[in-house]
Amino acid sequence: MTLPLPEAANADQLTSALRRVGLLDGGRVTSVTVDKSLPTLLSQIFWLRLSYDGNVPAAPPSLILKTELPNRPAAQWESGRKEVAFYTDVASVTPPGLLPRCFDARHDTSTGAWHLLLEDLSDSHMVATQWPLPPSLAQCEKIVRTHARFKASWWDDPRLGKTVGTWPQSDGVQTWLQNLVKTYESFADSMGDRLSTERRGFYARLFDQAPRLVQRYLDRRRMTVIQGDSHFWNCFLPREGLDDSSRLFDWDGWRVTFAAEDLAYMMAMHWYPELRQRAEPHLLDCFHQELEAHGVADYDRRALQDDYRLGVLWMTTRPIWIQSFGIPPLIWWNHLERIHLAAEDLDCRELLG
Repeated sequence: MTLPLPEAANADQLTSALRRVGLLDGGRVTSVTVDKSLPTLLSQIFWLRLSYDGNVPAAPPSLILKTELPNRPAAQWESGRKEVAFYTDVASVTPPGLLPRCFDARHDTSTGAWHLLLEDLSDSHMVATQWPLPPSLAQCEKIVRTHARFKASWWDDPRLGKTVGTWPQSDGVQTWLQNLVKTYESFADSMGDRLSTERRGFYARLFDQAPRLVQRYLDRRRMTVIQGDSHFWNCFLPREGLDDSSRLFDWDGWRVTFAAEDLAYMMAMHWYPELRQRAEPHLLDCFHQELEAHGVADYDRRALQDDYRLGVLWMTTRPIWIQSFGIPPLIWWNHLERIHLAAEDLDCRELLG
C-alpha cells in the first residue's frame, strides 16, 4: 500500500524548512518523491528525494521524514512529542558529529501531530547489522564510545533539569513506583505460572527495597542525558573507507539520569549470556576510557560498575512496562529472559540486601 505524502513533506513546507537552516537562498523545492517508507513500532519513516530550481549547491538531494504511525501499538507513549523536544532542546546545543542533523522538528499540542526532518545518511553511514544479529565487537566498541562522547558532553551540565529535561522529584518517583507495582500486578496475573515463584519473590523484594534504591536517581550527581532506547541498531556507523563519526538516532525515550542505564539496556537486555559475558567487561572499560578522555572526572571504573549493576537491576522492570504498552511478546518476552539472566550473572540480588 502506498502511503499518502504527509503535509510536512510537500514542496513548500520543505522549502521553508531548508531556508530556515540556511540551505536554500533563492532556490526552492519543486518536487518530492518517496524513495521508500518504513513503519517502526512507534513511527513511520519516509526517505524523500528532492528536486530544486535555482542555484542550490548546499541543498540536500534527499531527506528523512519521521512522523506518527497511525493505529500504532503503545499509542499512549508520547514518543513523538519527546523526540521533537530532544531535537529542539538537546540536539541543537550538542557538539556536532554525534547526531544526525535535524532541519525541522514540530509538535502540534492541539492535535498531537508531529514530525522530524533529518539528514539522510544512507550514502555515508549504515546500521551495523539487521536486528537481532549483534554487531561485531569492533562495531560495538565504536557504538559504545560514541555513547560515551555524547554523555560526556552533557555530564553534570548545569542545564540539566532546567532547560534540558527534568529532574526526578521524590513525589514523582513515588507515583512512578505506585504505577509500577500496579502494572506489575496486572503483568503477573496475565503471566500465570509462566512467572515463577522465584521471580515473583524477586519483584516483591525489589519493590520493598525501592525507596532506598531510587536514591541514586534523586542525588543529581554524575548525571547526563541518556537515549533510553539505546540498542546497538540505533546508531549509524560510517561506511568502510569513510572518515566520519558514528551518529546516534531514535531519541523518543531520552531522559536525564545516570549513563549506565543505556549500557544496561544495550547489553544486558539484548544479549544472551555467552556473548555478553565475553564482551561486557571490555565495552564497559571502553566506555569509561572515553568518558575520561572527554573530561569526565571523579567517576572511577568501580562507580560505573556499580551504576551498571543498579541499571540492570531496574531494567528487570522494563519488559513489564513494554508489555503494558501493547508491544508484541516477540520483544518483551525475550527481554524478560535475557535481563534476568544478566541480573543473576551480576549478582544484582545482592543489591536488594
